[in-house]
Amino acid sequence: MALPTAAPRPFIHQQNLVEQVADYLTQAIIQQHFLPGERLSEVQLSRDLGVSRAPVREAARLLESRGLLISKPRRGFFVRALNAVELEDVFDLRLCLERHAIQRLTERYTPEAQRALKQQVEVLCEAAAGNDGTRRIEEDLQFHRLMLHYAGNERLLRAFDDLAHELRLCITLITKTHEAPDTIATSHFKLLDALDSGSPAACREAIDYHIGVARKFVVKGVGETGDSSDEG
Repeated sequence: MALPTAAPRPFIHQQNLVEQVADYLTQAIIQQHFLPGERLSEVQLSRDLGVSRAPVREAARLLESRGLLISKPRRGFFVRALNAVELEDVFDLRLCLERHAIQRLTERYTPEAQRALKQQVEVLCEAAAGNDGTRRIEEDLQFHRLMLHYAGNERLLRAFDDLAHELRLCITLITKTHEAPDTIATSHFKLLDALDSGSPAACREAIDYHIGVARKFVVKGVGETGDSSDEG
């Protein structure tokens, strides 16, 4: 009888390392330590993080698959600068997902879902009162993720999770150009009011308005920063 083989610990450790580097780069991009269009230096990052270049390269490839970086032959990886057309595509898909989700949610809006969403808006408002922009973005996404979770379609949720990487870039633009970032948080109460009404029409109107405002500020952000293309 063959003896059981040991788990490939070095491989698992390496994968964890890649994820850690990817998380670091994601936060650095969201916090705009690396600006749109900026080239990432594998050598400098490996020195700063105290790791070899291999996990840095693998993490960059992972972020490329998530839409946060782009690669250019013989030039390396660059922070992606979403242009207006790409932003419209992101918000168009987001609207499709969340319209369907909120419609499903009106049909199964349980007291548990109501409590969870209300609590998350309170957490979001608390985060908006602080100076941690990254936390505001994550709590904002978590509210919308909870909506899709309680809509009861795992594939819908998975599609949102895939889109969320690019949405982080979009929300960064919103918080950068919005005159009062705390109103972004309180605007989620209108979605709760629509869900409480039980009206599918009111819910559709609320989500259309909510995402439409977000789209407006993202387009404004692109105009003010001059980000018109990720080529260059």
